[in-house]
Amino acid sequence: MRTKRNSDMKKIIITAIVFSTLLSRPAVAEWSGNVAVELRGFFSQGAWPGQGDGGVSVSAQPEFRHQWNDGNFGVTFIPFARLDSMDDERSHADIRELDFLWVKGDWEFRAGISKVFWGVTETQHLVDIINQTDVLEDIDHEDKLGQPMLRITRTIGNGGIDLFLMPWFRERSFPGVDGRFRPPLVIDKDLSLYESDDEEHHLDWSIRWNQSIDNLDFALSWFQGTSREPLLLFAGDALAPFYFQLKQAGLELQYTGEAWLWKLEAVHRETTAEDYNAFVGGFEYTFVGINESAADLGVLLEYNYDSRDHLALTVFENDIFAGMRLALNDPQSSELLAGVMYDLDFNSKSFRLEASRRLGESYKLGVEAHLFWDVDPLDPMYAFRKDDFVQITLASYF
Repeated sequence: MRTKRNSDMKKIIITAIVFSTLLSRPAVAEWSGNVAVELRGFFSQGAWPGQGDGGVSVSAQPEFRHQWNDGNFGVTFIPFARLDSMDDERSHADIRELDFLWVKGDWEFRAGISKVFWGVTETQHLVDIINQTDVLEDIDHEDKLGQPMLRITRTIGNGGIDLFLMPWFRERSFPGVDGRFRPPLVIDKDLSLYESDDEEHHLDWSIRWNQSIDNLDFALSWFQGTSREPLLLFAGDALAPFYFQLKQAGLELQYTGEAWLWKLEAVHRETTAEDYNAFVGGFEYTFVGINESAADLGVLLEYNYDSRDHLALTVFENDIFAGMRLALNDPQSSELLAGVMYDLDFNSKSFRLEASRRLGESYKLGVEAHLFWDVDPLDPMYAFRKDDFVQITLASYF
């Protein structure tokens, strides 16, 4: 294990310069993206010294896409940047995607910085391990950093096989002293440690097979490399991220009925310290056209399990989520998702709400809220017990 100072941004800039030469080919470019203003307010004073009570942030994510030669070649470039008034660490930039695509028959070759999503469940995505999580964006772990990779895809029937080679690991960034959703001690990215002597240059690899058979979609995957989620070690007045080596076997299942949607994600993980299993599964039942309207109402129920029990580093070791999804199916695409997570071991509870609605042709209004109550001191969620917040986002799309 050796300490190191991260040089991600320097490498990102160099990669962008190299790939920008691909855009010199004369052709019509397809530009899109969004610019957003976000207001975030917390109901209580932070549990730890220095934490702010809220603030304003501005983000931008332009997107460039271009294909030529009947779609056999393509380039994608999606940068992202945020400027935050409360937490300096949350002011950050990243290249979400910057890759080159070559299609040859049933084969696809993609090289550069890419994003890959695996998973089917609502509460967490256990199998989704290719990209590093951007925890500065939100606590739901839905936002991801771009991952340098070579991806080779072979189409087989109603699915295919993907092979991923990842020569450069992306470290996770964490909230600063002023930020919320952090432990008592600040996590110092500059103190990062690695189990592998190759540190961030360890060659990670993964393979995934996915198929659709009638109403059943499933996937089997294997990952071997540096864990995206670090173990946190005490380092004086801060915490040091320790990135260990990990082997993960993953399973995804989704069965679609007329009104039912059954979902399952399961993993088996092996490290030098421990082996364990985890899964999340449940269903969503949709009432179509409630009260003879165009609106649909979905009812969700999911159970989360981790075999490490109280020693698990996640809040999802023995938890039930119950919620609802409302889609008005109106011209404004109005949607709402709300639900409660209940910990069966600690009796801790959290509430989550997400709502969105289009305004006119190019604007979208979003509202998000997270509440925590009766959080047990032994629950990993205890660090967030005073981080109840409401967030309003107005985005302009182009």
